[in-house]
Parts: sequence; C-alpha cells; structure tokens
Amino acid sequence: MSSARLPVLEKFIHELRKVWSTNADNQSRMERAKPLLEKFVMEPTLKAHSRDWPSTEGHKNLLLYVDPDYDFVINAVVRVPGRKGSIHDHANAWVLYGLLDGTESLERYDRIDDGKRPGYAELKLASVTTGSQGKVDLVPPRSIHAEQGGDTRSVAIIVRSRKLGEGTVLQGRYDPATKTRTEGYGPTQVPYELVA
Repeated sequence: MSSARLPVLEKFIHELRKVWSTNADNQSRMERAKPLLEKFVMEPTLKAHSRDWPSTEGHKNLLLYVDPDYDFVINAVVRVPGRKGSIHDHANAWVLYGLLDGTESLERYDRIDDGKRPGYAELKLASVTTGSQGKVDLVPPRSIHAEQGGDTRSVAIIVRSRKLGEGTVLQGRYDPATKTRTEGYGPTQVPYELVA
C-alpha cells in the first residue's frame, strides 16, 4: 500500500478488502459495500480533491485502484454539464455507482423482446432516479441503464466487481430508436493516483 495515497481512499480500500475477504459471492459483497461507498462519497476531502480531476469524456474512466487479491476495481468518472449517456449493460459485472459531486439521473430499462433475434432489442424505460452527492446505485449484471448528466459538472466513484475496459469483456449497447443491440468493450482505463 502506498503511504502517499489519499487517506480517505486508503481507508475505503481497507474496508472493501474486509468485505471481500468475508463474503464469497459478488452480490453479497456489493450489498455490503454499498453503505461504505455512500459514506465515502460524502467525504469532504474527497470532494475537494475531485475538483482537479480531469474530464473522462470520450469513453474513459479514471482507474483509481485494482485490488491485487480480489480483483475489484475503483474507478471515477468526471462528466461535463448536460452529458448524454449511452444505454448499456455491464455484462457479468456487479457495479456500485456513487455520486460525489453534481447531479445525475440514472435511467433503468426493461427489455421487452424475447432476446432471440441477434442484434435486436426492444426496450422500455422502467424508471428514472435523480441523484446528488451521496446517492449510490447498485447495478446488477446485465441490467440495462444509462447515466445522464445534470446542469453542472458531475463526479462519480464506481466500484466494480471486476475490471471493465478495453479488451476485457464485451458489454451490451442499446439503441431504442433503431431497436438494436451491439457489443463493445467498456471505457478506456486511465490510471490516476489520488495522492495526499
């Protein structure tokens, strides 16, 4: 462990490792990690630190940490005001998405076709939840969703059960207008150290 790492991040990593070491399945791990992320994204020092983080526009994530033993990942995203997010799933990964700054809305979709036609998907908007600092969403595997930006710059911390990004696992991408489903790799992972 790096002694230069931001202390609130160091503590958060320690808490997550404890959860992973005492729970065998990813659903239990993520359910137990949710209140930890809710507390983490309320940390004033983290929010202040995030003011200098670079934008992740262009299909990128800041890669803050990959656990060497349990493979969970901590990412961050920095969105421009009014960002329009694409509709996607995270394949077989569990994801916690927590807002640190600004506001965003999470759209969840139901797939209403039978899934048997390759490249075809019919979606129906199931819910829209608007969140601000402290709001954490648990996104199960293959859950179809999109994050939409608010009126100001927004920052979110993401805990993933596994690394998602270029060359790792194909994720679903959806276009309700054309009723199509394609597959593609997740965001480019940009290593970014949070140092005190």
